[in-house]
Amino acid sequence: MKRFLSILLLVLPVFAIADEARDMADNPVIERRMINLAEKVRCLVCQSENVASSRSDWSNDVRQIMRDKMIAGASDQEIMDLLVERFGKSVLFDPPVDKETIPLWGGPFVLLLLGVGVLLFQLRRRRAIVTEPSLTPEAAHQAAVLLEEEEGKS
Repeated sequence: MKRFLSILLLVLPVFAIADEARDMADNPVIERRMINLAEKVRCLVCQSENVASSRSDWSNDVRQIMRDKMIAGASDQEIMDLLVERFGKSVLFDPPVDKETIPLWGGPFVLLLLGVGVLLFQLRRRRAIVTEPSLTPEAAHQAAVLLEEEEGKS
């Protein structure tokens, strides 16, 4: 009995570090295809993670939908179309360029041009406000005297 308890105590830490088994399809080819497709889909719960690496319940459900559709014979494009239809274009990491996503694609360029315009406006305004100081006749004479002294030393 002591020997059994000793073995149990030695094996117990192994169970503590064991992780949850990853869900896998019966077919490793389908699983690899599902992972490749899931890397292109954004987790709507995590936002910055793809479905392939996310552990949220939503991502688990989407991966299962992908597996089921692949086993049923659907192409990758059909699966992506289904996900976009259900969840919108925000589910894609690389949304297509169309009339709905033009602000998403063009926004950074518009903001860059706006920033350059504001910078140029500010620089022109500052140039108009700041004037070159002019020397008084006494200061000009003193500068000339100092320059002559420097030339005499060299």
